Amino acid sequence: MRLLVVEDDKDLNRQIVAALSQAGYAVDKAFDGEEGWFLGDTEPYDAVILDLGLPKKDGVSVLTEWRRAGRLMPVLILTARDRWSDKVQGFDAGADDYVAKPFHIEEILARLRALLRRSAGQATSEFRCGPVLLDARAGRVTVDGVPVKLTSHEYRLLSYLMHHAGKVVSRGEIVAHLYDQDFDRDSNTIEVFIGRLRKKLGIEIIQTVRGLGYILAAPGTEEGNPRAAEPPALK
Repeated sequence: MRLLVVEDDKDLNRQIVAALSQAGYAVDKAFDGEEGWFLGDTEPYDAVILDLGLPKKDGVSVLTEWRRAGRLMPVLILTARDRWSDKVQGFDAGADDYVAKPFHIEEILARLRALLRRSAGQATSEFRCGPVLLDARAGRVTVDGVPVKLTSHEYRLLSYLMHHAGKVVSRGEIVAHLYDQDFDRDSNTIEVFIGRLRKKLGIEIIQTVRGLGYILAAPGTEEGNPRAAEPPALK
């Protein structure tokens, strides 16, 4: 899952980015409203943390322009504790949640997990596909209750597929959501990660859809049927 942090306080920005990276997210950062608006308008983020008191372009203006342009990613706004009017403006502009400063990083992480699971139509932090369980809160994956050790990129890939279970996801989409903007992206490495995940999970829940990408579905379901995963024949 790929996130954007727009915060002009460099120390706070660094702390948030470090915590999110440690939690397994790919994270981009911006330090003013113009840069933040541009990244959010041109890159596919799964969620954004947006400070309202930004230089060059304030957070409410940034969010308003995103929503007018049809950018639908969940946005968590950061506000000063005594500025209730900022919170109202933020929600009216299209914010999904807020955190008042000062805050604990754990609250940021919890609220982000809630936003991401709601956008995926999920009620809890536990994502299940057949015997595979991904606990987003604990950052843990198990198969039939047995822990599976994954690298950060393998976990990030499985998490993205879990959040989009039952849907065909292209290689390009995976690359765009798996790496931050500074990473040397290569779609060919996705096949390597998919192969490693299949081997470590030991169960066929990741199907290849020829010419389209991949789909995650439990064995025995219509989506998990290899024949169902083939593109329809042209007539």
